[in-house]
Amino acid sequence: MGPGCRLHLESSAGRTYLQAFPTAAGTTAKDCAMTYVVTDKCIACKYTDCVEVCPVDCFYEGENMLVIHPDECIDCGVCEPECPVDAILPDTEPDTEHWVEFNRKFSEIWPVIFEKREPAADAEDHEDEEGKLEKYFSEKPGKGS
Repeated sequence: MGPGCRLHLESSAGRTYLQAFPTAAGTTAKDCAMTYVVTDKCIACKYTDCVEVCPVDCFYEGENMLVIHPDECIDCGVCEPECPVDAILPDTEPDTEHWVEFNRKFSEIWPVIFEKREPAADAEDHEDEEGKLEKYFSEKPGKGS
C-alpha cells in the first residue's frame, strides 16, 4: 500500500476485513490497492484451507495449484496464515510482480473454488521442494466448486 492511504475496517456478509482508501491529494484507489498472490509453493500440494476463509471467493483452481484473481482480492489477508506451505504472499513482497501477472492470467481461465478439499495425495512429499514450476505446473483447469 502506497503513502497517502489509510486502512479502514469494513464488514460485509458477516465478515470483517481491512480496506485501503486514498487520503492524500493525487492518491487514487489504485495507489492503495494491494493483492495477495499464490506462488509456486502451492504446485503439487494444492492445500485449500485458504479458499474456505476467503470472504470474496477470489481463488481459482488449476489441475495442481490455486491462484488469486488480483482484481477481486480485497487485501483482507485472512488467507495468508491458512496456507501450511506459505505459498500466499502480499504483492508488496520482493519479486512478486511476476506472480501478480501469473495469478491474473490463470484466474481468468480457471474455475472459481470456494470449498475446502483434500490436498494432493502426495502433498507432504512436495512441500519444501524447489523448482516445482518447471517440474510440475499444469495449465489445465481444476474442477472448481
